[in-house]
This record gives sequence, C-alpha cells and structure tokens, in this order.
Amino acid sequence: MIIDIPNFKKVEIKNIVFDYNGTIAIDGQLLDEVKIFLERNNFNIYVITADTYGSVKKELEEFQNVEVVILKTNNHTEEKANFVKKLKNTIAIGNGNNDSLMLQVADIGVCVIGEEGASSKSILNSDIIVKNIKDAIKLIENPKRIIATLRY
Repeated sequence: MIIDIPNFKKVEIKNIVFDYNGTIAIDGQLLDEVKIFLERNNFNIYVITADTYGSVKKELEEFQNVEVVILKTNNHTEEKANFVKKLKNTIAIGNGNNDSLMLQVADIGVCVIGEEGASSKSILNSDIIVKNIKDAIKLIENPKRIIATLRY
C-alpha cells in the first residue's frame, strides 16, 4: 500500500508491527476485532512482545500470516526499535514506554490509548494517536484517514 501524504511524506507500507498487551490484547487475551483484521489483510504482520502473560503464541497460533517475535534482551525499547528499523516500510502500533522508539522510527507510528492507557513517551513519539485498536485498524483499512490526519 502506497500512502502519499501531502507535504509530509510518501510511504509504501508492507509491514505492520503490533505490540501485544495493551495494544491488540488485554490481560493476555487477543481482542476479537483484531482477529477479524488478521484474517483478512495482505500485509506482513509481526507481533513483538515480552509476552507478560505467556499467552501470545497460543492466542495467535491460528493465524499463519502472523509472526510472533518474543523479546530476548532486557532493553525492550531498543530491541523493538531495531526490529522496525530493519523491516522498513512499516506501520508500528503500540502503547507502552517500551514502544516509544518503535513508534518514532516507523514510517508511521500509531499510539493506541485503549483500556490500559498509553505512556506519554509513546504519545509524543507517534504520528497518530487513536483511542483504541479498532480505530487503528480502520486507519489501515482506509488510508485516506491517515492522509487526512497527517497532511500539512
């Protein structure tokens, strides 16, 4: 998907990187609206997480198009950012402190407030802030919303 945002930038999006808990899951349980999106998209989908509840692999096992990335270092913030930098052509979606750099280095960073709230660092490092994951998914499904929000 190519998004040409007037006076901002033109980006080609091939990848979507989601944080897990607080973004697409609450208390370790994948949200239903996310399941529908994962079933019907054409992007490379990555879920990058510390897997706080130990549930991510089980929750996402039915989605063959989703790659789960479990964080390995103690510096989750840098690890997530480096992952997104290597991918390129990426929308990153998250909410926590450890998502802040990932959101900053992504082609488009989307901060989800959601039930868990969002860290101020992630809010400040994002291109777009939405109230929940449903709104973030709608941005991807209708990229003119991204253009309308980010154009100058």
